[in-house]
Amino acid sequence: MTTFLQDETHVSTSGICIFKESDPLQPKCNLSRVCPPNQFAVKITSGAANVVGPKICYEGQNIMSHVRNNVGRGLNIVVVDGETGNLDGYRLLSGNSGAVLAYLSQIDPGMFVFVASYDNVEDKLSKEVREYFVEMGSTMVQSIKYRDSWVFAGRVGTRKKLFETIAVSDEKTNIFEGWPEAVEVGGCYPR
Repeated sequence: MTTFLQDETHVSTSGICIFKESDPLQPKCNLSRVCPPNQFAVKITSGAANVVGPKICYEGQNIMSHVRNNVGRGLNIVVVDGETGNLDGYRLLSGNSGAVLAYLSQIDPGMFVFVASYDNVEDKLSKEVREYFVEMGSTMVQSIKYRDSWVFAGRVGTRKKLFETIAVSDEKTNIFEGWPEAVEVGGCYPR
């Protein structure tokens, strides 16, 4: 007698093959669906006001988050190799726009760049820094103003935006005394 369940095979001492059912695939990063094998899961959430930090989840792991205590005011960036999908690094850029420009200029073409703002990032976005993000595919970076919430996913050297959204800071519509709501993007990204 052979029992077939699924996936993993085990042979009992009586010589009977028993197949153990594997766990069903779960969406990574709390996405609404499981990403196909040739894609990877990403969810990017901006900070909320100056209280709750941003979060960048990649392939089911929170790479940067308030809980991990590795985010801060400014631009929170994760870089992923566009071919292999391997995490290349992450960085909080809270210094002046010169430091931001120096970091961005070192990222190789083809790399994915995931960005989450926290607090005010306008002063980090000089004309040159904004142009780097435009080269990665951003269509909204030129309009970012004081205390806007912004998240972006792009690829260096392609001018092809993957995902991007912004919540404009407006005294009439802000939900956090002087700050707009947090914004979020996420999905499956092709390698």
